[in-house]
Amino acid sequence: MNAAGNARTSRRRVMVFLPLLAFLALAALFFFRLGVGDPAKLPSALIGRPVPQTDLPSLPELTRDGVPVPGISAADFQGAVTLVNVWASWCVPCHDEAPLLMKLSQDKRIRLVGINYKDQPDNARRFIGRYGNPFAAVGVDAKGRAAIDWGVYGVPETFVIGRDGRIAFKLVGPITADNLEATLKPALEKALAAGR
Repeated sequence: MNAAGNARTSRRRVMVFLPLLAFLALAALFFFRLGVGDPAKLPSALIGRPVPQTDLPSLPELTRDGVPVPGISAADFQGAVTLVNVWASWCVPCHDEAPLLMKLSQDKRIRLVGINYKDQPDNARRFIGRYGNPFAAVGVDAKGRAAIDWGVYGVPETFVIGRDGRIAFKLVGPITADNLEATLKPALEKALAAGR
């Protein structure tokens, strides 16, 4: 084979491997930028911003201590540290975190609010009947529009809202015993300490 033929063969080999090299470079970039695929590390552009204008109807026939549980409005987030949990009865990790939400509801310094995401009312009430109701208010997000406004990637997600009505922290994924102690409780304590 002559020199011209060798050069053409070399160029073809490079052209064959070029898309593979580009793909590997992009994959490496995404891998490192997203924190090795840990969804809990996904950033939120809403941190430090006021809560979205959220007006959600209550979950019909839901009560707590014999009193109807109200829906949600943006004004509800002023003056108290609030933990907002986005959940659904069909969400398997939501079942796992439910006992931890009940434990958090015992802390009278914080207010727990639920956003019920794309769920059937009967299923949502059964879910709360099974695990208990940690929520002072539950808003129904039947079409998922509020979740989009809150920047929700998927259920469950939990937000810490400061007394000033601004989002202070976001946890993507379920609350677990580990992240409750390592990240969520410190974020709550920080929010409680602010603005005293």
